[in-house]
Amino acid sequence: MTQYEPVIGLEVHAQIHTASKMFCSCPVVDDTGDLPPNTYVCPICTGMPGVLPVINKQVIEKAIMTGLALHCEIPNLSRFARKSYFYPDLPKGYQISQYALPLNVNGYLEIETENGLKRIGITRAHQEEDAGKLYHANGMTYVDLNRAGVPLLEIVSEPDMRSVEEVHAYATRLREILVYVGVNSGNLEQGMMRFEANISVRPVGSSALNPRHEVKNLNSFRALTRSVAYEIENQIAAIEAGETIVQQTMGWDDEQGVTVPQRSKEEAHDYRYFPEPDLPPLEIDPVWVDELRARLPELPDAVRRRLIADYGLSAYDTEVLMAEKAVRDYYDAAVAVSYDHRKTIANWITGEVFRLMKERGEGIGEIQVSPKSLVELIQLVDASTINLNTGKTVLQAMLATGQSAQQVVDQKGLAQISDTDALASLVSRVLDEHPDEVGEYLAGKEQLLGWLMGQVMRASRGKANPQVVRELLRETIEARRT
Repeated sequence: MTQYEPVIGLEVHAQIHTASKMFCSCPVVDDTGDLPPNTYVCPICTGMPGVLPVINKQVIEKAIMTGLALHCEIPNLSRFARKSYFYPDLPKGYQISQYALPLNVNGYLEIETENGLKRIGITRAHQEEDAGKLYHANGMTYVDLNRAGVPLLEIVSEPDMRSVEEVHAYATRLREILVYVGVNSGNLEQGMMRFEANISVRPVGSSALNPRHEVKNLNSFRALTRSVAYEIENQIAAIEAGETIVQQTMGWDDEQGVTVPQRSKEEAHDYRYFPEPDLPPLEIDPVWVDELRARLPELPDAVRRRLIADYGLSAYDTEVLMAEKAVRDYYDAAVAVSYDHRKTIANWITGEVFRLMKERGEGIGEIQVSPKSLVELIQLVDASTINLNTGKTVLQAMLATGQSAQQVVDQKGLAQISDTDALASLVSRVLDEHPDEVGEYLAGKEQLLGWLMGQVMRASRGKANPQVVRELLRETIEARRT
Protein backbone atom coordinates (compact mmCIF):
# COMPACT_ATOMS: atom_id res chain seq x y z
CA MET A 1 0.00 0.00 0.00
CA THR A 2 1.36 3.42 -0.96
CA GLN A 3 2.43 5.62 1.94
CA TYR A 4 1.93 9.34 1.51
CA GLU A 5 3.48 12.39 3.09
CA PRO A 6 2.13 15.94 3.17
CA VAL A 7 4.04 18.89 1.75
CA ILE A 8 3.02 22.06 3.54
CA GLY A 9 3.99 25.71 3.35
CA LEU A 10 2.46 28.62 5.24
CA GLU A 11 1.77 32.22 4.35
CA VAL A 12 1.31 34.30 7.47
CA HIS A 13 -0.18 37.79 7.39
CA ALA A 14 0.82 39.69 10.53
CA GLN A 15 -0.29 43.21 11.34
CA ILE A 16 2.67 45.48 12.05
CA HIS A 17 2.06 47.41 15.25
CA THR A 18 2.22 51.13 14.46
CA ALA A 19 0.26 54.22 15.47
CA SER A 20 -0.71 55.11 11.88
CA LYS A 21 -1.46 53.27 8.65
CA MET A 22 1.00 52.28 5.96
CA PHE A 23 0.62 55.17 3.52
CA CYS A 24 -1.38 57.82 5.40
CA SER A 25 -1.72 59.37 8.85
CA CYS A 26 -4.98 57.66 9.79
CA PRO A 27 -4.69 55.95 13.20
CA VAL A 28 -4.53 52.18 13.49
CA VAL A 29 -7.15 51.12 16.02
CA ASP A 30 -7.56 47.57 17.29
CA ASP A 31 -10.68 46.02 15.83
CA THR A 32 -12.75 44.94 18.83
CA GLY A 33 -15.87 44.50 16.72
CA ASP A 34 -17.67 47.60 17.97
CA LEU A 35 -15.79 50.39 16.19
CA PRO A 36 -17.95 52.80 14.20
CA PRO A 37 -17.48 51.79 10.54
CA ASN A 38 -15.56 54.01 8.13
CA THR A 39 -14.35 56.32 10.90
CA TYR A 40 -10.57 55.97 10.64
CA VAL A 41 -10.30 56.74 6.94
CA CYS A 42 -9.07 59.48 4.62
CA PRO A 43 -8.85 60.08 0.84
CA ILE A 44 -5.63 58.01 0.64
CA CYS A 45 -6.84 54.81 2.30
CA THR A 46 -10.23 55.04 0.59
CA GLY A 47 -8.58 55.29 -2.84
CA MET A 48 -9.78 58.70 -3.92
CA PRO A 49 -8.45 59.89 -7.32
CA GLY A 50 -5.36 62.10 -7.38
CA VAL A 51 -4.00 61.27 -3.90
CA LEU A 52 -0.45 60.06 -3.29
CA PRO A 53 0.72 57.53 -0.68
CA VAL A 54 3.67 58.25 1.66
CA ILE A 55 5.66 55.36 3.16
CA ASN A 56 5.54 54.95 6.95
CA LYS A 57 9.22 54.58 7.92
CA GLN A 58 8.47 52.78 11.17
CA VAL A 59 6.70 50.02 9.24
CA ILE A 60 9.82 49.45 7.14
CA GLU A 61 12.00 49.40 10.26
CA LYS A 62 9.84 46.78 11.98
CA ALA A 63 9.60 44.68 8.82
CA ILE A 64 13.39 44.62 8.47
CA MET A 65 13.86 43.82 12.17
CA THR A 66 11.52 40.86 11.71
CA GLY A 67 13.55 39.74 8.71
CA LEU A 68 16.73 39.92 10.77
CA ALA A 69 15.12 37.86 13.55
CA LEU A 70 14.24 35.27 10.88
CA HIS A 71 17.83 35.17 9.56
CA CYS A 72 16.81 36.79 6.26
CA GLU A 73 18.99 38.57 3.78
CA ILE A 74 18.11 42.27 3.41
CA PRO A 75 18.63 43.32 -0.24
CA ASN A 76 19.98 46.79 -0.90
CA LEU A 77 17.05 47.59 -3.19
CA SER A 78 13.36 47.02 -2.50
CA ARG A 79 10.24 48.36 -4.11
CA PHE A 80 6.47 48.25 -3.96
CA ALA A 81 4.16 46.83 -6.59
CA ARG A 82 0.48 46.98 -7.47
CA LYS A 83 -1.33 43.71 -6.99
CA SER A 84 -4.51 44.02 -9.00
CA TYR A 85 -7.77 42.35 -8.07
CA PHE A 86 -11.30 43.58 -7.78
CA TYR A 87 -13.23 43.16 -4.59
CA PRO A 88 -15.62 45.52 -2.79
CA ASP A 89 -13.36 46.03 0.25
CA LEU A 90 -10.36 47.04 -1.90
CA PRO A 91 -11.22 50.62 -2.81
CA LYS A 92 -8.35 51.28 -5.26
CA GLY A 93 -8.94 48.12 -7.26
CA TYR A 94 -5.39 47.07 -6.36
CA GLN A 95 -3.35 46.41 -3.25
CA ILE A 96 0.05 48.01 -2.67
CA SER A 97 2.28 45.04 -1.95
CA GLN A 98 5.72 43.75 -2.95
CA TYR A 99 6.65 41.13 -5.49
CA ALA A 100 9.93 41.13 -7.39
CA LEU A 101 11.99 43.05 -4.82
CA PRO A 102 10.76 42.29 -1.28
CA LEU A 103 12.36 43.62 1.91
CA ASN A 104 13.50 40.24 3.27
CA VAL A 105 14.50 37.03 1.48
CA ASN A 106 16.10 33.61 2.08
CA GLY A 107 15.64 33.23 5.83
CA TYR A 108 14.73 30.36 8.12
CA LEU A 109 13.10 29.46 11.41
CA GLU A 110 14.05 26.45 13.52
CA ILE A 111 11.41 24.32 15.24
CA GLU A 112 11.55 21.44 17.70
CA THR A 113 10.36 18.09 16.32
CA GLU A 114 10.40 14.55 17.71
CA ASN A 115 13.61 14.06 15.70
CA GLY A 116 15.29 17.22 17.01
CA LEU A 117 15.66 20.67 15.47
CA LYS A 118 14.34 21.22 11.96
CA ARG A 119 14.95 24.28 9.81
CA ILE A 120 11.96 25.69 7.91
CA GLY A 121 12.96 27.98 5.06
CA ILE A 122 11.54 31.49 4.77
CA THR A 123 11.19 32.43 1.11
CA ARG A 124 10.34 36.08 1.74
CA ALA A 125 8.86 38.46 4.28
CA HIS A 126 7.39 41.39 2.45
CA GLN A 127 5.34 44.48 3.18
CA GLU A 128 1.76 45.10 2.04
CA GLU A 129 -1.38 46.96 3.07
CA ASP A 130 -4.56 45.39 4.39
CA ALA A 131 -7.95 45.64 2.70
CA GLY A 132 -11.20 46.62 4.39
CA LYS A 133 -13.89 44.29 5.70
CA LEU A 134 -17.24 43.10 4.40
CA TYR A 135 -20.21 42.51 6.68
CA HIS A 136 -23.25 40.55 5.54
CA ALA A 137 -26.59 41.21 7.25
CA ASN A 138 -30.28 41.52 6.35
CA GLY A 139 -29.62 40.42 2.78
CA MET A 140 -27.15 43.29 2.34
CA THR A 141 -23.36 43.55 2.18
CA TYR A 142 -21.70 46.46 4.00
CA VAL A 143 -18.15 47.74 3.44
CA ASP A 144 -16.04 49.04 6.35
CA LEU A 145 -12.69 50.58 5.39
CA ASN A 146 -11.29 51.17 8.90
CA ARG A 147 -8.66 48.48 8.22
CA ALA A 148 -7.87 49.58 4.66
CA GLY A 149 -4.21 50.60 4.57
CA VAL A 150 -3.25 48.96 7.87
CA PRO A 151 0.36 47.69 7.50
CA LEU A 152 0.87 43.95 7.14
CA LEU A 153 3.90 41.73 6.88
CA GLU A 154 3.41 38.63 4.75
CA ILE A 155 5.83 35.86 5.73
CA VAL A 156 6.03 33.04 3.18
CA SER A 157 7.67 29.76 4.12
CA GLU A 158 9.17 27.11 1.89
CA PRO A 159 7.06 23.90 1.61
CA ASP A 160 9.25 22.26 4.26
CA MET A 161 6.66 21.05 6.77
CA ARG A 162 5.64 17.39 6.74
CA SER A 163 3.03 17.09 9.51
CA VAL A 164 0.33 18.93 11.41
CA GLU A 165 2.66 19.01 14.43
CA GLU A 166 5.36 20.78 12.43
CA VAL A 167 2.81 23.30 11.16
CA HIS A 168 1.72 24.07 14.71
CA ALA A 169 5.32 24.34 15.94
CA TYR A 170 6.22 26.72 13.10
CA ALA A 171 3.16 28.93 13.56
CA THR A 172 3.55 29.22 17.34
CA ARG A 173 7.29 29.88 17.13
CA LEU A 174 6.75 32.54 14.45
CA ARG A 175 4.09 34.24 16.59
CA GLU A 176 6.51 34.19 19.51
CA ILE A 177 9.24 35.92 17.48
CA LEU A 178 6.85 38.59 16.19
CA VAL A 179 5.73 39.36 19.75
CA TYR A 180 9.29 39.45 21.14
CA VAL A 181 10.48 41.80 18.39
CA GLY A 182 7.52 44.08 19.15
CA VAL A 183 6.04 43.84 15.67
CA ASN A 184 2.74 42.21 16.57
CA SER A 185 0.60 41.68 19.68
CA GLY A 186 0.02 38.03 18.82
CA ASN A 187 -3.71 38.43 19.50
CA LEU A 188 -5.31 36.09 16.97
CA GLU A 189 -8.81 36.81 18.24
CA GLN A 190 -8.50 40.41 17.01
CA GLY A 191 -7.12 39.32 13.64
CA MET A 192 -3.54 40.38 14.35
CA MET A 193 -2.34 37.25 12.53
CA ARG A 194 -3.97 35.20 9.78
CA PHE A 195 -2.71 31.96 8.25
CA GLU A 196 -2.97 30.54 4.76
CA ALA A 197 -1.83 26.94 4.37
CA ASN A 198 -0.68 25.42 1.07
CA ILE A 199 -1.09 21.65 1.24
CA SER A 200 -0.34 18.83 -1.16
CA VAL A 201 0.51 15.16 -0.72
CA ARG A 202 2.90 12.79 -2.48
CA PRO A 203 4.23 9.25 -2.09
CA VAL A 204 6.91 8.93 0.57
CA GLY A 205 10.30 9.18 -1.13
CA SER A 206 9.05 11.37 -3.98
CA SER A 207 10.40 14.88 -4.49
CA ALA A 208 7.49 16.06 -6.65
CA LEU A 209 5.53 19.18 -5.82
CA ASN A 210 1.98 18.21 -6.72
CA PRO A 211 -1.07 20.45 -7.24
CA ARG A 212 -2.00 22.01 -3.93
CA HIS A 213 -4.96 23.42 -2.07
CA GLU A 214 -4.54 26.82 -0.40
CA VAL A 215 -6.76 27.18 2.66
CA LYS A 216 -7.36 30.89 3.24
CA ASN A 217 -7.99 33.17 6.22
CA LEU A 218 -7.37 30.87 9.17
CA ASN A 219 -7.44 33.01 12.31
CA SER A 220 -6.57 30.55 15.09
CA PHE A 221 -4.11 27.74 15.72
CA ARG A 222 -7.06 25.40 16.13
CA ALA A 223 -8.49 26.29 12.72
CA LEU A 224 -5.02 26.01 11.19
CA THR A 225 -4.24 22.53 12.52
CA ARG A 226 -7.74 21.15 11.97
CA SER A 227 -7.90 22.37 8.37
CA VAL A 228 -4.44 21.03 7.55
CA ALA A 229 -5.27 17.64 9.08
CA TYR A 230 -8.53 17.49 7.12
CA GLU A 231 -6.85 18.41 3.82
CA ILE A 232 -4.14 15.79 4.26
CA GLU A 233 -6.65 13.00 4.86
CA ASN A 234 -9.03 14.24 2.19
CA GLN A 235 -6.38 14.50 -0.52
CA ILE A 236 -4.98 11.05 0.25
CA ALA A 237 -8.49 9.57 0.11
CA ALA A 238 -9.16 11.33 -3.21
CA ILE A 239 -5.94 10.05 -4.78
CA GLU A 240 -6.61 6.48 -3.61
CA ALA A 241 -10.08 6.76 -5.12
CA GLY A 242 -8.52 7.62 -8.49
CA GLU A 243 -9.41 11.32 -8.42
CA THR A 244 -7.14 14.11 -9.62
CA ILE A 245 -6.23 16.92 -7.23
CA VAL A 246 -6.94 20.28 -8.86
CA GLN A 247 -5.04 23.32 -7.67
CA GLN A 248 -7.54 25.64 -6.00
CA THR A 249 -8.28 28.00 -3.13
CA MET A 250 -10.30 26.58 -0.26
CA GLY A 251 -12.22 28.06 2.65
CA TRP A 252 -12.50 26.48 6.09
CA ASP A 253 -15.91 25.68 7.55
CA ASP A 254 -15.09 25.50 11.24
CA GLU A 255 -18.56 24.35 12.26
CA GLN A 256 -18.58 21.39 9.85
CA GLY A 257 -14.85 20.74 10.14
CA VAL A 258 -14.30 20.64 6.37
CA THR A 259 -12.66 22.71 3.65
CA VAL A 260 -14.85 24.02 0.83
CA PRO A 261 -13.78 25.10 -2.68
CA GLN A 262 -13.85 28.85 -3.33
CA ARG A 263 -12.10 29.44 -6.64
CA SER A 264 -9.20 28.27 -8.77
CA LYS A 265 -5.81 29.03 -7.24
CA GLU A 266 -4.38 32.33 -8.45
CA GLU A 267 -0.83 32.56 -9.75
CA ALA A 268 1.32 35.70 -9.86
CA HIS A 269 0.28 36.57 -13.42
CA ASP A 270 -3.37 36.61 -12.35
CA TYR A 271 -2.65 39.66 -10.21
CA ARG A 272 -0.91 41.60 -13.02
CA TYR A 273 1.88 42.83 -10.75
CA PHE A 274 3.72 45.93 -11.91
CA PRO A 275 5.91 48.48 -10.07
CA GLU A 276 3.97 51.02 -8.00
CA PRO A 277 4.43 54.28 -9.93
CA ASP A 278 3.54 56.55 -6.98
CA LEU A 279 6.28 55.23 -4.67
CA PRO A 280 10.04 55.38 -5.30
CA PRO A 281 12.25 52.31 -4.90
CA LEU A 282 13.69 51.88 -1.41
CA GLU A 283 17.48 51.92 -1.15
CA ILE A 284 18.28 50.06 2.05
CA ASP A 285 21.51 51.37 3.61
CA PRO A 286 23.54 48.48 5.16
CA VAL A 287 24.56 50.82 7.99
CA TRP A 288 20.89 51.33 8.83
CA VAL A 289 20.35 47.57 8.76
CA ASP A 290 23.22 47.14 11.26
CA GLU A 291 21.64 49.76 13.50
CA LEU A 292 18.33 47.88 13.40
CA ARG A 293 20.14 44.61 14.13
CA ALA A 294 21.67 46.21 17.22
CA ARG A 295 18.18 47.24 18.37
CA LEU A 296 16.84 43.68 18.28
CA PRO A 297 15.77 42.44 21.71
CA GLU A 298 16.90 39.12 23.13
CA LEU A 299 15.17 36.59 20.88
CA PRO A 300 13.19 33.61 22.19
CA ASP A 301 15.78 30.90 21.53
CA ALA A 302 18.43 32.92 23.37
CA VAL A 303 16.01 33.45 26.26
CA ARG A 304 15.38 29.70 26.46
CA ARG A 305 19.09 28.97 26.62
CA ARG A 306 19.55 31.57 29.36
CA LEU A 307 16.69 30.34 31.52
CA ILE A 308 17.86 26.73 31.31
CA ALA A 309 21.65 27.18 31.40
CA ASP A 310 22.04 30.27 33.59
CA TYR A 311 18.93 30.08 35.79
CA GLY A 312 18.78 26.30 36.11
CA LEU A 313 15.10 26.08 35.17
CA SER A 314 13.58 22.94 33.70
CA ALA A 315 12.59 22.87 30.04
CA TYR A 316 8.96 22.62 31.13
CA ASP A 317 9.06 25.67 33.42
CA THR A 318 10.91 27.59 30.73
CA GLU A 319 8.19 26.95 28.16
CA VAL A 320 5.45 27.89 30.63
CA LEU A 321 7.16 31.20 31.43
CA MET A 322 7.76 31.93 27.74
CA ALA A 323 4.23 31.19 26.58
CA GLU A 324 3.54 34.92 26.87
CA LYS A 325 6.24 37.59 26.65
CA ALA A 326 4.58 39.62 29.41
CA VAL A 327 5.00 36.66 31.80
CA ARG A 328 8.65 36.27 30.85
CA ASP A 329 9.21 40.01 31.37
CA TYR A 330 7.55 39.79 34.80
CA TYR A 331 9.79 36.86 35.73
CA ASP A 332 12.95 38.63 34.58
CA ALA A 333 11.99 41.73 36.57
CA ALA A 334 11.50 39.60 39.70
CA VAL A 335 14.84 37.82 39.22
CA ALA A 336 16.52 41.22 38.84
CA VAL A 337 15.36 41.94 42.41
CA SER A 338 16.68 38.63 43.79
CA TYR A 339 18.73 36.34 41.55
CA ASP A 340 19.18 33.88 44.43
CA HIS A 341 15.43 33.16 44.42
CA ARG A 342 15.20 32.57 40.64
CA LYS A 343 13.87 29.00 40.92
CA THR A 344 11.47 29.83 43.74
CA ILE A 345 10.15 32.81 41.77
CA ALA A 346 9.46 30.53 38.80
CA ASN A 347 7.59 28.10 41.05
CA TRP A 348 5.41 30.86 42.52
CA ILE A 349 4.59 32.37 39.13
CA THR A 350 3.77 29.09 37.39
CA GLY A 351 1.90 27.83 40.44
CA GLU A 352 0.04 30.14 42.79
CA VAL A 353 0.20 33.33 40.69
CA PHE A 354 -1.19 31.57 37.60
CA ARG A 355 -3.89 29.87 39.69
CA LEU A 356 -5.09 33.14 41.16
CA MET A 357 -4.85 34.93 37.80
CA LYS A 358 -7.12 32.30 36.27
CA GLU A 359 -9.51 32.51 39.22
CA ARG A 360 -9.70 36.29 38.90
CA GLY A 361 -9.73 36.38 35.10
CA GLU A 362 -6.69 38.67 34.97
CA GLY A 363 -3.55 38.77 32.86
CA ILE A 364 -0.06 39.24 34.27
CA GLY A 365 -0.18 42.92 33.32
CA GLU A 366 -3.39 43.47 35.30
CA ILE A 367 -2.50 42.01 38.69
CA GLN A 368 -1.81 44.35 41.61
CA VAL A 369 1.36 42.53 42.63
CA SER A 370 4.56 43.91 41.12
CA PRO A 371 7.59 41.65 40.57
CA LYS A 372 9.30 43.41 43.51
CA SER A 373 6.29 42.76 45.77
CA LEU A 374 6.24 39.08 44.83
CA VAL A 375 9.93 38.78 45.76
CA GLU A 376 9.25 40.49 49.11
CA LEU A 377 6.58 37.86 49.82
CA ILE A 378 8.96 35.05 48.89
CA GLN A 379 11.61 36.52 51.19
CA LEU A 380 9.15 36.56 54.10
CA VAL A 381 8.50 32.84 53.55
CA ASP A 382 12.22 32.16 53.15
CA ALA A 383 12.98 33.94 56.42
CA SER A 384 10.26 31.92 58.21
CA THR A 385 8.37 35.12 59.03
CA ILE A 386 5.37 33.31 57.55
CA ASN A 387 5.00 29.72 56.39
CA LEU A 388 4.25 28.59 52.85
CA ASN A 389 0.50 28.14 53.33
CA THR A 390 0.19 31.54 54.94
CA GLY A 391 2.22 32.95 52.06
CA LYS A 392 -0.45 31.75 49.63
CA THR A 393 -3.11 33.46 51.72
CA VAL A 394 -1.06 36.65 51.78
CA LEU A 395 -0.64 36.57 47.99
CA GLN A 396 -4.40 36.31 47.55
CA ALA A 397 -4.87 39.39 49.75
CA MET A 398 -2.15 41.26 47.86
CA LEU A 399 -3.92 40.61 44.55
CA ALA A 400 -7.21 41.81 46.00
CA THR A 401 -5.94 44.94 47.74
CA GLY A 402 -2.65 45.95 46.15
CA GLN A 403 -1.02 45.97 49.60
CA SER A 404 2.53 44.76 50.18
CA ALA A 405 3.17 41.38 51.78
CA GLN A 406 4.37 42.97 55.02
CA GLN A 407 1.28 45.18 55.19
CA VAL A 408 -1.01 42.15 54.84
CA VAL A 409 0.95 40.17 57.44
CA ASP A 410 0.89 43.04 59.94
CA GLN A 411 -2.75 43.91 59.35
CA LYS A 412 -4.02 40.35 59.68
CA GLY A 413 -1.55 39.25 62.37
CA LEU A 414 -0.21 36.40 60.23
CA ALA A 415 3.39 36.38 61.38
CA GLN A 416 4.62 32.84 61.95
CA ILE A 417 4.98 31.60 65.52
CA SER A 418 8.45 30.11 66.00
CA ASP A 419 8.76 30.65 69.74
CA THR A 420 9.45 27.20 71.22
CA ASP A 421 7.78 27.84 74.57
CA ALA A 422 4.57 29.12 73.00
CA LEU A 423 4.42 26.20 70.57
CA ALA A 424 5.30 23.63 73.26
CA SER A 425 2.22 24.66 75.21
CA LEU A 426 0.07 24.36 72.10
CA VAL A 427 1.50 20.91 71.25
CA SER A 428 0.85 19.62 74.79
CA ARG A 429 -2.75 20.83 74.65
CA VAL A 430 -3.38 19.08 71.30
CA LEU A 431 -1.85 15.83 72.58
CA ASP A 432 -3.98 15.98 75.73
CA GLU A 433 -7.09 16.42 73.59
CA HIS A 434 -6.30 13.35 71.43
CA PRO A 435 -4.99 10.57 73.73
CA ASP A 436 -6.28 7.77 71.47
CA GLU A 437 -4.30 9.01 68.49
CA VAL A 438 -1.20 9.48 70.64
CA GLY A 439 -1.54 5.89 71.84
CA GLU A 440 -1.88 4.60 68.28
CA TYR A 441 1.20 6.55 67.23
CA LEU A 442 3.21 5.10 70.12
CA ALA A 443 1.96 1.65 69.11
CA GLY A 444 3.60 2.07 65.69
CA LYS A 445 1.10 4.02 63.57
CA GLU A 446 3.62 6.73 62.75
CA GLN A 447 1.59 8.25 59.91
CA LEU A 448 -0.58 9.82 62.62
CA LEU A 449 2.19 12.34 63.23
CA GLY A 450 1.01 14.22 60.13
CA TRP A 451 -2.58 14.23 61.40
CA LEU A 452 -1.50 15.52 64.82
CA MET A 453 0.61 18.16 63.15
CA GLY A 454 -2.47 19.30 61.23
CA GLN A 455 -4.33 19.72 64.54
CA VAL A 456 -1.56 21.91 65.90
CA MET A 457 -1.52 24.02 62.74
CA ARG A 458 -5.28 24.41 62.91
CA ALA A 459 -5.12 25.42 66.58
CA SER A 460 -2.51 28.06 65.68
CA ARG A 461 -4.67 29.29 62.77
CA GLY A 462 -1.88 28.28 60.40
CA LYS A 463 0.71 30.52 62.01
CA ALA A 464 2.87 27.87 63.68
CA ASN A 465 6.28 27.13 62.19
CA PRO A 466 5.80 23.62 60.72
CA GLN A 467 9.43 22.60 61.22
CA VAL A 468 9.37 23.57 64.91
CA VAL A 469 5.99 21.89 65.41
CA ARG A 470 7.20 18.63 63.90
CA GLU A 471 10.24 18.44 66.19
CA LEU A 472 8.22 19.39 69.28
CA LEU A 473 5.60 16.75 68.49
CA ARG A 474 8.20 14.02 68.21
CA GLU A 475 9.94 15.05 71.42
CA THR A 476 6.75 15.51 73.46
CA ILE A 477 5.18 12.22 72.33
CA GLU A 478 8.37 10.29 72.97
CA ALA A 479 8.49 11.78 76.47
CA ARG A 480 5.05 10.26 77.12
CA ARG A 481 6.16 6.68 76.55
CA THR A 482 5.65 4.63 79.72
